[in-house]
Amino acid sequence: MADLTEQQYSQLRQWLDARSQQLREELQRDLDEKNDHIELATEAPDPGDSSFANMTVDLSNAEAMRDLNELRLISAALARMEDGSYGTCSNCGMDIPFGRLQAQPMAQRCARCQEVWEKTHGNMGRNATM
Repeated sequence: MADLTEQQYSQLRQWLDARSQQLREELQRDLDEKNDHIELATEAPDPGDSSFANMTVDLSNAEAMRDLNELRLISAALARMEDGSYGTCSNCGMDIPFGRLQAQPMAQRCARCQEVWEKTHGNMGRNATM
């Protein structure tokens, strides 16, 4: 594991756990709202109402996918904490500075390697491999 103090590690772990819980609650709320919008879309009396309901469902799906992606990144970070690789760059093997981890607790690369990765891969899947 990276050269993190116990306090730093604990702070990052608490943030990841809290954010994970928050995302799970948001996803449950989104699912409940989505079911309401689907009912509205199927019961809409005119095309305008139906169109609005369908757009709302589409936006809800996009938000849910964003939240699911972040939840996967958090789960991966927590797994790295468990296996002792958290805070170590997956490319160069150097420690990821605490400041970077504070800004992006799910980071799996140091800033330099992340920049190279983004230039190589463009924006394709950027959030999936922070």
